[in-house]
Amino acid sequence: MNEAHRLRLDPIATPDRLLLGPGPSNADPRVLQAIARPPLSHLDPLYLELMNEVQEMLRYAWQTDNRFTIPVSGTGSAAMEATIANTVEPGETVVVGVIGYFGKRLVDMCGRYGAKVVEVSAPWGEALSLDTLTQAVEQHKPAVLALVHAETSTGVQQPLDGIGDLCRAHDCLLLLDTVTSLGGVPLKLDEAKVDLAYSCSQKGLSCPPGLGPFTMGPRAEDKLDRRSGKVPNWYLDMSGLKSYWGSQRTYHHTAPVNMNYGLREALRLLCEEGLENSWARHRRNSEQLWAGLESMGLELHVPLSHRLPTLTTVKIPNGVDGKAFATHLLNKHGVEIGNGLGDLAGRVWRVGLMGTNSKPENVERLLNLLDLELPAFRQGSAAA
Repeated sequence: MNEAHRLRLDPIATPDRLLLGPGPSNADPRVLQAIARPPLSHLDPLYLELMNEVQEMLRYAWQTDNRFTIPVSGTGSAAMEATIANTVEPGETVVVGVIGYFGKRLVDMCGRYGAKVVEVSAPWGEALSLDTLTQAVEQHKPAVLALVHAETSTGVQQPLDGIGDLCRAHDCLLLLDTVTSLGGVPLKLDEAKVDLAYSCSQKGLSCPPGLGPFTMGPRAEDKLDRRSGKVPNWYLDMSGLKSYWGSQRTYHHTAPVNMNYGLREALRLLCEEGLENSWARHRRNSEQLWAGLESMGLELHVPLSHRLPTLTTVKIPNGVDGKAFATHLLNKHGVEIGNGLGDLAGRVWRVGLMGTNSKPENVERLLNLLDLELPAFRQGSAAA
């Protein structure tokens, strides 16, 4: 017997952290209690009823009547790939709006599925105008227009006014990334005429990472049904998943039962609070954060008109080692804030107020820590 890799460990023990970065956020304690319930079979009648409840509450969270609305068994990136795998065929043109790191990820994924990808970009910290998108759609006549509603790398909210009508007028599907907006940012999919959307479980829904909410409207379902060949991804092929998440409820894969317990509880709490109340809470607490940061002389990266109420990018002051300061907050105070990604690496901190973490006491705690700890780093101290 090879004993080289046999470890003898104590039971897992993790520290309490306040996760005020770009995600994951802290899970609601009631969600964690739900996850700890004994598992059922993924075909147990009681679990099948729970699946119905999750689907219905996801429709509420997204404000959609889409029949095919499910939590993909995988993280948000799995749901992201599912939208592309099911609707993009080799040789088709896809226009991708790039306003940050996750727009670039959409470009990469679309290319891997054989699309002719047209990037339409804005500087990191700005949104795309309707005129710019109209010009791209009219010129390139894409099968899909893919946009990020809430760009996690920059803190920008992409306006949607008129884009759904543009896509309908040009027989183009509108695909939307709502990873950092679902539950926390005003969004009504059907009203905006969005055909496909995806999100995650670990941000505005106050659930641990592991599930990827996904929704597909009638126009997207029709395109899937008219494909010339099979979806080149068995696990994420909605043609097969329809047999499990549709009325038949026949076996497709072993679903992460306990994670769906957690999502069911998270969505129940959102329904209990009310979607509009959740949107207002996120906005109110972020406005408190923005005012506090600016009163300290810190500059915010995104203009107010396009600023997300779930994720704020704060410019790192000159002379401050942003990564060292974030590490200091985590190690000394157990508070996480995020560093910049891509073009904004080393230039901003990313502060998330999402889900159960969006509360005034968390804003006050972070502002107090910045007031207490940042002066030493401004002076070039390597405090740790």
